[in-house]
Amino acid sequence: MSAILEARGLSKSFGAVIAAADINVSVARDSVVGLIGSNGAGKTTFINMVTGYMKPGAGTIRFEGHDITPLAPRRITQLGIARSFQVPQLFNSLAVRDNLLAAVGIVAAAASRWAHGAITRERAETVTDEMLGRFGLDAYRDKPAGVLPEGVRKLLDIAMALVVKPRILLLDEPTSGVSADEKFGIMDVVMSAVKSDRVTVLFVEHDMDIVNRYAQRVLAFYDGRIIADGAPGAVLKDDEVRKYVIGEELHVAR
Repeated sequence: MSAILEARGLSKSFGAVIAAADINVSVARDSVVGLIGSNGAGKTTFINMVTGYMKPGAGTIRFEGHDITPLAPRRITQLGIARSFQVPQLFNSLAVRDNLLAAVGIVAAAASRWAHGAITRERAETVTDEMLGRFGLDAYRDKPAGVLPEGVRKLLDIAMALVVKPRILLLDEPTSGVSADEKFGIMDVVMSAVKSDRVTVLFVEHDMDIVNRYAQRVLAFYDGRIIADGAPGAVLKDDEVRKYVIGEELHVAR
């Protein structure tokens, strides 16, 4: 399977703190990759470099064969790389449906390509209503985003990221702050949506049950380095991963 994303020699330091140390990784098209590691291990730094929010001190990032390292975040999004955030980036005073309409409008105004074709008010509303249905948000369509349960806020944030029909979606802790009863339902909805659109996914996650269930491949970060890379069953049993990432007290579902 061909690589859609390649990072070579990525390094990033903040004074004496090394956030990334010679990261080399290729991500296959249509794959689902989990990124694990303790706080400060380098996971979010990696995502920030891929999406252009942070520039590496050294190294290159290639998307579909093109060097995107120097590009601004907006341009990277236009090319087909989208992200959600650990803290959902929503218009809290606007209703759920209006949040999605705003996302459609922003994408249509800024993007050099619009995956849905020519955009009109009617077309924008059609796309918005499709996303409401796909993400199970119809019941919340008229509620302000600021009063939503955290799990619904996560789904709305991800739905807004998918409006652009990206080729890669990066998720920063999609189940953080979500109850144990909700987390698998949220991931089922997200994975169904990205699978139907053939979107490659990289997601940062601290919940090893989520990683074990949904990731096809796992990258384990420690001290700015990737210390393990492979199938979940192998990586989550790795001695270094168990010592530095999982910890002896955590249970990993088999």
